[in-house]
Amino acid sequence: MQLSTTFRHMDASQAVREYSEEKLEKIRKYFHKDPIAAHAVFSVERGFNHVADINITLPSGLVINAKETTEDMYSSIDLAVARIERQVRKWKEKIRDHKPHDQEISLRESVILAETIEPGAGTPFGGTQSSAVAAPAAPAFNVIKEETFTVRTLRVHDAVMQLNLLGSQFLVFANLDSNNVSVVYRRSDGNYGLIETGRSAQPA
Repeated sequence: MQLSTTFRHMDASQAVREYSEEKLEKIRKYFHKDPIAAHAVFSVERGFNHVADINITLPSGLVINAKETTEDMYSSIDLAVARIERQVRKWKEKIRDHKPHDQEISLRESVILAETIEPGAGTPFGGTQSSAVAAPAAPAFNVIKEETFTVRTLRVHDAVMQLNLLGSQFLVFANLDSNNVSVVYRRSDGNYGLIETGRSAQPA
């Protein structure tokens, strides 16, 4: 397995890298001889939270992610790899049967500063105002970051699988069946929701 590593807020550690490689070899048996790329980000937060964030990219394009935090980096690695293995064992048949589709589309995500769009203490809703004073124009919200990301073309059942392999709450994808940009998400009742946006997934 090809493992690349990033260390944040801590010194680079060959021992941590080698330990991760050894643990990730447990995943190898599920994928025969297919090349697998893995990237691990190790970081220390607040001086005592040791975070292991591991991403595995399969030849089919599927991505598996696990992120764990403990007070010991080796324990975090153990938990992250164990979570990955549980997901792989659960979905292994569908992973093996998954056929990648080449089409991808780009979407843009904006991060909006909360204090510029939420009601603040100085601007209560429903208050009275003198008719002699014109109402101030609503302030524009402040976008603090924008980035473009790529979504893959998937069938709905593959999108649900990818959602679980990432451990995410929702997944945006190009729906191969409807040809729309769609969103699949986890519902509080344990089922999955599917939103069809109506936007064509065909590249412009």
